[in-house]
Amino acid sequence: MNATNFSRIAIAAGVAASTVLLLAGPAAAHVSVQPQGEAAKGGYATLNFKVPNERDQASTVKLEVNFPADHPLSSVTPEAVPGWKIEITKGKLDKPLEVHGRKIDEAVTKVTWTADGSKIEPGYFQQFPVSVGQLPEDADQLVFKAIQTYDNKEVVRWIEEPTANGEEPDSPAPVLALSASSGDGHGGGAADEAGDDDHKADDKAASAEGDKKETPAASSSSSDTTARTLGIIGILVGVAGVAFGVLAGRRRTA
Repeated sequence: MNATNFSRIAIAAGVAASTVLLLAGPAAAHVSVQPQGEAAKGGYATLNFKVPNERDQASTVKLEVNFPADHPLSSVTPEAVPGWKIEITKGKLDKPLEVHGRKIDEAVTKVTWTADGSKIEPGYFQQFPVSVGQLPEDADQLVFKAIQTYDNKEVVRWIEEPTANGEEPDSPAPVLALSASSGDGHGGGAADEAGDDDHKADDKAASAEGDKKETPAASSSSSDTTARTLGIIGILVGVAGVAFGVLAGRRRTA
């Protein structure tokens, strides 16, 4: 194959790859949900709702996330996002939940983020973190239907559930896949179950802080010893170099 033919093939391959990326890009750019770490059945997790801006001439100013009614979550706590106002909507449960020995008769049905000094501009995305639990033990995934609003009044509904054949719908709803329970009774929600766990965490943090305070001194001592050793080696090398130079000079003179 000559250089001209090789160049033509390379250019054609590059054009084809670019076309694939352009076609795949819009399909993947929708509201999605991913856990920070693991989302185990029966545990707690922090979820990130990722919202890309798909429009070139408009900015996203509102996001509504509807929580699954078939698997209500007893605890939903959004993290504050600078420049966004958060509204939490709750509803009565037809069947109360029992969590840590107490009855829960209402749950969060929707969380709404509205731009308040900020917005998602074209070419950018924003993540909206939410701590949730307990995750159901009798489901493999949770579907969160989302509605995205732009500042030009356009509304995009990401509400289509996964299809049976596995093909992605045109406007897919964010889907959270649940991993198997660890089975050790701790899972992702152990830290939220009792106040004693908070104290244990504080004690561990204090212990770790104490260890950190001792570390610099040991590190400094080690550094001093290393520096002295290197200094001695440097002096010996220098002396050897001078001696070699003197001997070499005497040989040339002789």
